[in-house]
Amino acid sequence: MADHNALPLVILAEQFARLPGIGMKTAQRLAYHIMSMSESDVKAFANALIEAKKTVHPCSVCQNLTELDLCLICDDGRRDKSLICVVESPKDVTAFERTREYRGVYHVLHGLISPIDGVTPDSLRIKELLSRIKDGEVSEIIMATNPTVEGEATAMYIAKLLKPMGVKVTRLAFGLPVGGILEYADEITLFRALENRSEM
Repeated sequence: MADHNALPLVILAEQFARLPGIGMKTAQRLAYHIMSMSESDVKAFANALIEAKKTVHPCSVCQNLTELDLCLICDDGRRDKSLICVVESPKDVTAFERTREYRGVYHVLHGLISPIDGVTPDSLRIKELLSRIKDGEVSEIIMATNPTVEGEATAMYIAKLLKPMGVKVTRLAFGLPVGGILEYADEITLFRALENRSEM
C-alpha cells in the first residue's frame, strides 16, 4: 500500500495478502472494507476467526476438520465404512459431498508428497489411514488426489503400502469435462479420456 496509508491499515492488508489467492489489490480492498464495517461487526468477524482456530481440529478417525471428536460423516451409521475415499484436503470432502452420490467415508491427507516443498510421507496422515485398514473392515480405497505430479506420486506411494494389506485400491477416472472441447484438451487429459472410456 502507498506510504500515505495508516500503518495499521497497511499491516491489515499485508495479512489478507498472505491468504491463498489474495493479491495485494484485493487485500487492500478487504482492508478498506473492514474499516467501513461497524465495530461490532469487526469484533464478530475477529471472534469467528479465533473461535474457528481454537475449536476446529482433525477428526480422530478420518482427519477431516470438525469441532467434535468424530466428524458427522464418520459418526453417520448410514455411511459405508468399508469404502474410503482418500483426498488431499478438507475442501475435497466438501466437493464430493456436493454430488450427494458418494456414500462411503473419507480420509484426509492434509497435503501431497512434494520433496521440493519439503513435504515427505511422514508429514501426511498416511499412518492414520494404514491403522484404519488393519481391522479388516475396509474393502476398497479410492485414491482421489488431483491428477498432478504430486497427486500421482502420493497415490502411487499409498497404493504400494496398501497392496500387501489385501485391500482393493482404485484411482478416480480423469478425462474430458462435460462441455469440454476436444481441440482445447491437453494430451494427458485426452489420453486419460481414452483410457477410461466406458461402454454405451
